[in-house]
Amino acid sequence: MLAYLIRRLWQMLPTLVGAVLLVFVLFYFFGSDPAEILGGLNATPEQINAIREQLGLNEPWYVQLGIYLKQVATLNWGSSWTTHEAVSHIFATRLPTTLTVMLPILILDALLALPIAMWVAYRRGSLSDRAIMVISTLALSISFLVYIIVGQYVFGFQLGWFPVQGWSDSVLTNLLTYVPLPLMLALMVGLAPQTRLYRSFFLDELGHDYVRTARAKGMTERTVLFKHVLRNAMIPILTNLGLALPGVFVGSFLIEVFFSIPGLGREVILAVNRSDYPVIQATTVYLAMLTMVINLAVDILYKLVDPRVVLK
Repeated sequence: MLAYLIRRLWQMLPTLVGAVLLVFVLFYFFGSDPAEILGGLNATPEQINAIREQLGLNEPWYVQLGIYLKQVATLNWGSSWTTHEAVSHIFATRLPTTLTVMLPILILDALLALPIAMWVAYRRGSLSDRAIMVISTLALSISFLVYIIVGQYVFGFQLGWFPVQGWSDSVLTNLLTYVPLPLMLALMVGLAPQTRLYRSFFLDELGHDYVRTARAKGMTERTVLFKHVLRNAMIPILTNLGLALPGVFVGSFLIEVFFSIPGLGREVILAVNRSDYPVIQATTVYLAMLTMVINLAVDILYKLVDPRVVLK
C-alpha cells in the first residue's frame, strides 16, 4: 500500500504541473486586461499603465510565470487585486461557509439516492419504478436556475417558510434557517441523476449469477441486497461520488450568488467579474489538487470495499 501511495503521488506531479501551466496560459494569453477593468471606463492610458506596473503586468511573460510558479510552490498567492485582502484569508473565512452549505447537500444526496435506487431496482418494471423514472427524467429536463427562481418565489415569498437571503455568524442558525431552502432545491436536482445512475448499477448486479445462487441458498432478500448487491455496486458508486465531489464546490457558485451566501463560490464569481487573477488562479489550482486527492482516496477505498481489488 505504501509503495502504491508513493507511486501515485509521484504520478500526480506531472498532472498538477500541466494544470498549473494551463491556468497561466489561459489567463495570460486569452484573458482580459485586469488593468483596464480595475481602472474603469474613465481611466486614462497613463492610469492604466500605472495599474499595470503596480500589479507587475508589464513584466515579460517568463517573469510573470516565475512569480506564478513561486506562488504555487509556496501556496502564497499574495493579496486580491481589488479588495487587497490576503487570498489565504479569503479562503480561511469563506470556505467554512461554503462547506456549511455543500456538505449537507453531498451527504444527503448520497444517503437518499442509494436506498431509493436500490428500492426501484428491486421493483423493476413496477408502477412505482416507472413513476420514479418519469419524475427523474422530468427533473433532469429543468435547469437548476429554474428551481432556484421558483423555489424562492413559492417557499420564500408566497409561503414564507424560509428566508430567501441572509447569513449569520452562528453555524446552528445557518443550518436551521438559511441552509434548508438551498439544500432542498439542490436535492431536488441532484437526486434525479444519482437515482437513475445508481439504479443501473444495482440492476447490473442483480442480473449476475451470484445473486441467483444466494437466493437459491435461502438467503433473505435483505441479505442479498445489502450484503452482496450493495457491496459489489459500491465500486462504480464510489467512482461517481469521487467525480461529483469537485462539482459540488463548483455548484456552490450559483447557490451562493442567488441566496447571497458569503462563501467561496460567490467570491470566485466576483473575482471573475473583476479579473482578480490571484483569487481565480488559487481557486483553480486548489480544485485541481482536490480532484487528484479525491481520485487517490477513491482508489484506496476500492481496496477497502472489495478486498479482491489489487492496487498496482
